[in-house]
Amino acid sequence: MDKKSITEALKKLKQDNKKRKFSQSIDFVANFKDIDLKKTDQHVDYFVQLHHPRGKKIKVCALVDSELLEDAKKTCDHAIHLDDFQKYAKDKKAAKKLAAEYDFFIAQANIMTKVAATFGRVFGPRGRMPNPKAGCVVPPKANLKPLYDKLQNTIKVSVKVTPMFMCGLGKEDQDEAEVIDNIMTLYNSLIHHLPKEKNNIKKMFLKLTMSKAIEVQ
Repeated sequence: MDKKSITEALKKLKQDNKKRKFSQSIDFVANFKDIDLKKTDQHVDYFVQLHHPRGKKIKVCALVDSELLEDAKKTCDHAIHLDDFQKYAKDKKAAKKLAAEYDFFIAQANIMTKVAATFGRVFGPRGRMPNPKAGCVVPPKANLKPLYDKLQNTIKVSVKVTPMFMCGLGKEDQDEAEVIDNIMTLYNSLIHHLPKEKNNIKKMFLKLTMSKAIEVQ
C-alpha cells in the first residue's frame, strides 16, 4: 500500500457515494492471515500516535487524588476523585457506563492499586485500564494538558480475538493529505507489529460511515 493507492481508493469512495447531511468518517479496515491468535505472542496490542486529528473528539477521564484533581477537572472531560471510587466499586452498572463513555482513562500513579481494585474487573476486559504505554499513568504533580492533547491523536491497535482491525482515521471533508498521512502512519506501524509484517495482511479496505468498503491495492 502506498499514497497513490490510498488516493485512488479515496477518490472512488467519494465518487461512488452520495453526499450525506453530515461529514462521514473515513474508516480503515485490515484483514489478516497466517496469525494464530490462540498464541499470545502473535497478539497485536500497541498504541500509535498519528500526526493529524481524525475528526473525532476523544473523551478522557482522570482517576486521581487531591494533588491532581484541580488540573484534571480543568483539562479532562471528567475527573473522579479517590473518595468517589467506592460508588463504582459498589455499582458495576455505573462502572460499565463509565467504561463505555470514555476512550482513555488517566490514573495517578500512587493510587493505581486502588484504581485496579475498583475498576479492573470492568475496565480490563474492555481495554480501558490506564495504560503506561500510552502515558496514562502519571505522577501526582503531572501537567495533564500535553497528555490530553496527545491522546486526541492516539489510537489503540488491538488484534487478539478476530483477525481484523478497523478504526476511523479522518473525515470526508478533512484535508485529504492529512487523512492519507494518518492511514500511512497506521499502516507502517501495523506491519512492524505483525509476526511476518506485510505478509500477514490479507486485504485492506477504506470505507465511509455509510458506504461499502473499497479494497486498497
